[in-house]
Amino acid sequence: MDFTLLLVLAVAITGVVWLVDIVWWRRARRARLEKAESQVDGGLDTATRDKLGKEPWAVDYARSFFPVLLIVLVLRSFVVEPFQIPSGSMRPTLKVGDFILVNKFTYGLRLPVINTEVVDFGEPERGDVMVFRFPDDPSVDFIKRVIGLPGDRIRYEDKQLYVNDEPVGKSVMDDDIKAAPGEQQFEEQLDGVAHAIYNNPDDPGPQMPEVVVPDGHYFMMGDNRDHSNDSRYWGFVPEENIVGKAFAVWMHWDSGLPSFSSVRVIE
Repeated sequence: MDFTLLLVLAVAITGVVWLVDIVWWRRARRARLEKAESQVDGGLDTATRDKLGKEPWAVDYARSFFPVLLIVLVLRSFVVEPFQIPSGSMRPTLKVGDFILVNKFTYGLRLPVINTEVVDFGEPERGDVMVFRFPDDPSVDFIKRVIGLPGDRIRYEDKQLYVNDEPVGKSVMDDDIKAAPGEQQFEEQLDGVAHAIYNNPDDPGPQMPEVVVPDGHYFMMGDNRDHSNDSRYWGFVPEENIVGKAFAVWMHWDSGLPSFSSVRVIE
């Protein structure tokens, strides 16, 4: 189930119930109470008065939960939203079990559920780590790095990335942390954004002839270059599928107790 859709429905239902109570039901309760008071000499006792004026349980819940749900919806839709990393496609930048925060207004404000942009603050840049709805199944959220902008020419050959015919610089890093035998860690420089990637010299990996990124679309790749389901396989990400820019890891939890020792800014 889409949590955002459920949250929107919860806000709408509780808001409508509370509004209807303010406009109609509350007046009806007061009128009923005043009528009963006028029919009893000396007025009603406290217990009877409380019973006649008591809010229905649905109104009580709506009044209590609506403000909280509305605040959560606004924060998740327009400010920041948490996500969990389910796969290793962004290693070593992000690990399986990382809990990340995504800035929802870096690229503009979008309406929840329908994802329509209402305010434009800017466009994704090369090197950004971005969350987006998977083009083949928009109910699934993906996270990859922005490699190609609209109009860019991208190709990937022999583990070398080329952007507009220029090879993207990379250099070998200290390779202490490995996911598999022979795996190497490199530092890649993408438009001044330095970040780590993994390559396995023993794995031929995917090859991709040159493609041109269409207008309104982006080319995405995982930092774990030989083990990432990304634009090399399924194509481009349309602008309307953008969710936001990942900017921090706030917790890691894949087994046992959660750890906050890996809190860091995402580069």
